Formats: sequence, structure tokens, C-alpha cells
Amino acid sequence: MNDTKSGDDKTLSVTPKKTLTLKRPGTEQGTVRQSFSHGRTKAVVVETKKRKFSLPGDKPEPAAAPVSVFTPKPQVAAAPVVQEAPKAPPPPPPVERGGMVLNELSRNEMEARRRALEGSKVRDVEDRQRAIEEAKRRAEDEERRRREREESARRQAEEEARLQAEAESRRRAEEEARRRAPLAAELATVEDEDVKPKRTGAGAPVRRPVTPEVARPAKPTKGEEDRRRGKLTLNTALSDEDARARSLSSMRRRQEKFKRALHNEPREKVMREVILPETITIQELAQRMSERAVDVVKFFMKQGQILKPGDVIDADTAELVATEFGHTVRRVAESDIEEGLFNIADRPEDLEPRPPVVTIMGHVDHGKTSLLDAIRNANVVSGEAGGITQHIGAYQVEKNGHKITFIDTPGHAAFTAMRARGAQATDIAILVVAADDSVMPQTIESISHAKAAGVPIIVAINKIDKHDADPQKVRSELLRHEVFVESMGGEVLDVEVSATKGTNLDKLLEAILLQAEILDLKANPDRTAEGVVIEAQLDKGRGPVATVLVQTGTLMPGDILVAGNEWGRVRALVNDRGGQIKEAPPAMPVEVLGLQGTPQAGDRFAVVNNEARAREITEYRQRLAREKAVAKHAGQRGSLEQMMSQLQTSGLKEFPLVIKGDVQGSIEAIIAALDKLGTDEVRARIVHAGAGGITESDVSLAETSGAAIIGFNVRANVQARAAAAAAGIEIRYYSIIYNLVDDVKAALSGLLSPERRETFIGNAEILEIFDITKVGKIAGCRVTEGKVERGAGVRLIRDNVVIHEGTLKTLKRFKDEVAEVPGGQECGMAFQNYEDMRVGDIIECFRVEMVTRTL
Repeated sequence: MNDTKSGDDKTLSVTPKKTLTLKRPGTEQGTVRQSFSHGRTKAVVVETKKRKFSLPGDKPEPAAAPVSVFTPKPQVAAAPVVQEAPKAPPPPPPVERGGMVLNELSRNEMEARRRALEGSKVRDVEDRQRAIEEAKRRAEDEERRRREREESARRQAEEEARLQAEAESRRRAEEEARRRAPLAAELATVEDEDVKPKRTGAGAPVRRPVTPEVARPAKPTKGEEDRRRGKLTLNTALSDEDARARSLSSMRRRQEKFKRALHNEPREKVMREVILPETITIQELAQRMSERAVDVVKFFMKQGQILKPGDVIDADTAELVATEFGHTVRRVAESDIEEGLFNIADRPEDLEPRPPVVTIMGHVDHGKTSLLDAIRNANVVSGEAGGITQHIGAYQVEKNGHKITFIDTPGHAAFTAMRARGAQATDIAILVVAADDSVMPQTIESISHAKAAGVPIIVAINKIDKHDADPQKVRSELLRHEVFVESMGGEVLDVEVSATKGTNLDKLLEAILLQAEILDLKANPDRTAEGVVIEAQLDKGRGPVATVLVQTGTLMPGDILVAGNEWGRVRALVNDRGGQIKEAPPAMPVEVLGLQGTPQAGDRFAVVNNEARAREITEYRQRLAREKAVAKHAGQRGSLEQMMSQLQTSGLKEFPLVIKGDVQGSIEAIIAALDKLGTDEVRARIVHAGAGGITESDVSLAETSGAAIIGFNVRANVQARAAAAAAGIEIRYYSIIYNLVDDVKAALSGLLSPERRETFIGNAEILEIFDITKVGKIAGCRVTEGKVERGAGVRLIRDNVVIHEGTLKTLKRFKDEVAEVPGGQECGMAFQNYEDMRVGDIIECFRVEMVTRTL
């Protein structure tokens, strides 16, 4: 190959300035530069092909150097014919194109190029043949190495199997000889089975050595040394000669595992019943099927889906996967986790009498809390701001050995929802009506709530000690609301009491016990507790505290409680006197400590068996609440175009607020009162509301949303006050709900756009039109009604139709500018930027005032 190259170099040395190319002979290539307009040029490559022809009298020109080149031509069957090259014709004259002369290449150069081309073809064929031979040789080497690896692996496996079998046999023989136990016969049988030749993966039989049979000597008498031979002591553990033997079952299991490893025997598949919820992750589904998550992912890949183990699939897809893997499926709904939580039926023989739950209802300032205060002999009203009960309180008193549970509800209209919840959790409703004030709006609402709850009513006519008290008027007005007292021929018990004097309180308690005896109230104390959350708050020192009323069962510390969206283990139970108790029987109100969060007032609670179920139930409820909230906000929010169009059409203005209160019930009452203040133009938007003190995160939220912070019976900590001062956010503190609602109402009134009010001033009739140079048209008028003022708004009226509305440019009396012209006098008036006035038109003068509106 090197010789050929050197030969080519010698041959091509005739034209040292030309480079070796593989162009076809007889082809010339040159470059022509074309010229265009504006001085542009372009280089164009030009090829000139020349045909060789010979005349009959020409002699062939001898070659420059004899070169023998073989070019394979598989298509031509005949032998090549060697002819003398005909004599080339004389070179044509040089051709001139585009300003460049193209000269013909010499014959020697053409021949050298042809020989180089043929040589390169030969080398290509040789290189291709060498590459094929090299690839074939590599494949043979790879196959040989693979066979050697397989042979080596097979030999190694056989050697390991043989060594393991020998070691196993040797150890068994030593153990048998040492122990001389009666297991020798069974072990010999097992070893005889193992001696049979087994085929390995390569097919060659491996013969295991037979363990030599050990002669059994006579069984010695059992002494202390033989009796303790099989026991593990410190000496036997440290000495090698008396090692403890493995059991027969352990050796059999080890042999079976080794056999499976040799023959790659698969384990038997276990079919399971898979419980499927509405949605499940692929990882969880694989665990329930006892399959690998990778196998489930592979199954989805075969179906054309690329999923991860953490992806969630629906129940139908999960059922299809489980069926494909050979398992049975049992579908369950997600709401099934709440089954058996409430309304568990009790046997009649397990029921025992329980105290009645009494709710005190009525109008504000009719003396409900004072009446309960007199019954409990404790001053409750002094703890409430302004003498108004702001949230529910639950207490228990005892009369003649019988307990009575009282729930005190606020009487103000803002606490309607709280009072409704109080009526639902009660057995008897006491309707407190002041004898000097008679039936009021909240009294009527309380009657409606009691009737809706289906509970009997006892009327307590309070304040009978006042000089203007009229109990009979109260009884007469109650008739209009279908409350028929006994003295008026009905069935409703009524008692005249005085909370301040303590009059007839015993009669009221006896009436309650009589009504409870008629109702025959019973509950099962020997079961898990159920009940209702009366109130909930976030205490700074104790955490979330819920006031609950146990309705059935007995609540004890350590119970796992689920209340609404929250759960927790009961850490302590506190009664209405502030003391800790060991258990809370039915109809007893207690404060529960230990919940994870603050539940909503009115939520039902129940005791569950373990934390796992409590966590599962609360997560399900929280997810439902989030989805409901998202759906509600999505429905309110809509698209951006809808929001913008709604703002443009309605012009609704919002007053954002962050509300923090002491208890959940007070917050609900505040939100309900603020919702009633809203109109089509302005409304209060609650950005966040929660129980507990004002924290730095509340200030950050208010700063982001541009909201004001309202604290109801709570205060801000030091960090929150500093952050509010830095951000310029106002924090308002309130203890009475009236003041809070009034302040928010005033703020909302400030958001109302002022009302445009128009006041009529007077009319003037145009008598004549004067056209004055450089001034324009002036209307000579007489004031026919009221007066005309300069600077007021004017309208031009023609045939009772308003033609123009604007302002006056000038108002003159004779030649003087005047501020106003009274009725009956004449004046001259000109409009600003308007001159189409006619005789007989009426000019109306009016004043516009912007009046501030209030809600």
C-alpha cells in the first residue's frame, strides 16, 4: 500500500502546483467573478467538460510512466481489451469567459488523475474487505469469551454446590457422632436423598459424597451431665467442641431454599382481598396487593401510561390493576370511615336516668344571666362586658339530690345562630320575659327556635319586683305567638320570679324537675361518649379548649376525641367550678383540654378507638371542607373578565377586615352582624377570622390585603404591635359587639359615593338676541321665576325639551357684571361655548350639591 502511494507520488510529480483530486478526467474547473449593479460582485464556479476524439491518421501519444492499475468491474463478463490510446486532437484555442481565460489541462495531468482515481477505488475495496474480516474476527472472539464465562460460572456453581454439600454432610456427621441422638436415622434418610445426582444449570450431574455411617453404641444411663448436654451455658458457648446443634426443621428449610436457588423456582403467589377507596396512590395499591410498585408501574407502561408510584388513580383503574394481578377487590366509599361514629343504638336495659339539659333563652337585658346567677349563687354577669353575655356558658346545679344542667345563651340579635345551637342541644327551654318589658323581638325568635327544636317551654316571668311589672300582660302577649300558659288554659308551665330578690327560684327548679320527669330522660353511661361542642376557644396557657356537653356515654381523660375537623387525646376535664374531674357522665358540661385545634361551636364529637382512625376521619373532613371552600370561592370569583365587568357595572366597594376573638361563637356572631351591614355598593370582607390573640402573622396578612385588624376581648402581643406600628396598620380593640358594629358601619358609610342632589334656583325667558362683535351672541332675558346666579348650572329649554346644559359665561345687569339677578328684572346672559339661542327659549338655573350618605 505504501509502495502504491509512492508510485502515485512519482507519477503525479509532473504537475507539482496542482493538488490531487478525484474529479473525472476531461473536466476543467475555474472561477468566474460576475459583476452586478451598485458595485456588487459574485464568484461563480465554472466547470468545462471536454470530449476526446481522434482522427484516423493520428498516432497515439506515449504515456508519461507505465502504470498497471486493476479496476474490478463485476458487471462486465468479457476480458478487457487493451488498445492503444488514440491521438488526441490539437488543443483548441483558449476560451475567454467573464474576463478569465480557461486553459486546457495537459494530457499527462489528465492521465495521472485517472490513475489516482482508479487507485483510490482499489484501496476502498481492500479497506472494506479488511473491515469485514476484522468484524468477523471480533465476533468470534466475543463468542469464545462468552462461552468461557458461562463455562467458568457453571464450574463455579458446581464447585460451590459440592463444597456446601460436603460441609453440610461433614457437620451433620460430627453432630451425630457427638450427640449420639436418635435422629441419626432420619438424618441418614435425608442424606441418602441428597446423595442422588442432581443436574445443574449446565446439565452435568453432580454427585455428592455419602456420609459414612456411624455405629450407634449402647444408650448410656441418663445422668446430670447428659441431661444438661443440649442446654446452652457460658462454657458450652465459649468452647468449640460442644457447640449447640441446629434443628432438623432449620436444616430442611435451608436445603429447600438452596434447591430453589439452584432451580430458580418461583414462590407461590398469594391471592389477597384488596380494599379500594375512591382514590388511591400506586404505592398504596402495591402495598395492599403485596406486589412491588415497580411491577405496577410496568403494567401501566404496557398500557401506554407513564405514571409514578406517588400518582393517584381512581377506584375503577385500581380495580382493573388488582384484577390483572389476580386479586379480588372490595370497593368502599370514602365516607364509610364515619360509619359507626354516631347514633349507636343502646339496649333498653343499659339505659339509666340522666339530668335534664335546660337552655335559658329570651330578649337582651331581660335578666337571663342574672337568673342563672341567682340559681348558682355566683356572680357571672360581672365578668361580662356591659352586662351582656357574649358567648355560651354551661353550668350544673343540684336541687333535692337531682342535678340540672343549664346552658346560658346570649339574647342579642347577633347571637341568633348560637342560640339556635343551644336549642338543639337541650331538653327544656326556659323563656325569660321581663314583666315590665313584655314580649320583644328576640323573645319571639327564642320561641321559634324552641319550637323548631321540639323542646318543651317553661316561661319565667322575671322582674316582678318592679313597680311597673305586669305579668298578666306577658301571658296575654304570649298567646299571640301560640304559647299557652297553664293559667290561660294551656300546657306551658309559667313561674313568676325575681332574680334580684331570689323570689320563687325553688318553684322554677321544681317545675324543671317535673318537666324532666315527664320526659323520662335516659342515657347509657357505660359506652363511648358522644355529645356536642357548645363553645371553643384558644387559651394562651392551655391551648385549644372546647366546652362540650356529653349527651351519652362517659368521657374520661385519655380518650381519643374527634370533634368536627379536629381530634386529640383528652388531657384533662375541667368542670364549671374550675376543678379537674376524672369522668364526665351524660348531661354534664365540661371543658376538654388536649385537642389538636379549635373546633367549631356546634360540632358533634365522639370517642374513637385509636389515633389512626381519628386522624383518618379528620383528614377526610378537612379535605371536604377545603374542596367546599375552593368551590365556593371559584363560584364567587369567576373569570377575570367577569370580575372586571361586575366591578364596572356594580361598583361594589369592599372593606377588608382581620377579626380575632376570644371564642369561636363570638366570632361567628360578629361575622353574621357584619354581613347584614353590606349593601349592593359596599360590604365588609372578612379576610381572616379566628380565635386567639393577635399575632405577627395576622399583621402580615392585614398588610398584604390592606385590611384593618379588629380584636374582640383579645390583645396583640409585643411583636404584633411592633409590626403593626412599622406597617402603619390600625388595631382596634372591642369588648362590646354594639360598638364594633357601629364603627364598622361608619367606616362602610365613608366608602359610599356621595349623592348628587340638584336644587332649582330660577327661570329666565329670552326676549331678544344681540350679536356683539368680539363677544358673540348675548341673550336679553327677563327672570320670570326665582332668581339667576352666576356660576350655577344652566339649561336651555326649547318647547319643553332640553337643548343644552352648561354654565354661564357672563351675567350682566345693564353694563355691570352682577352675581345674581332677582325675579322680575331684566339681564343679559351668554353661554360658555354655545350660541344657538332663539327668542322664546327658557333658561333654567340650578345648583348641584353632593350629599354624604350613610348606611
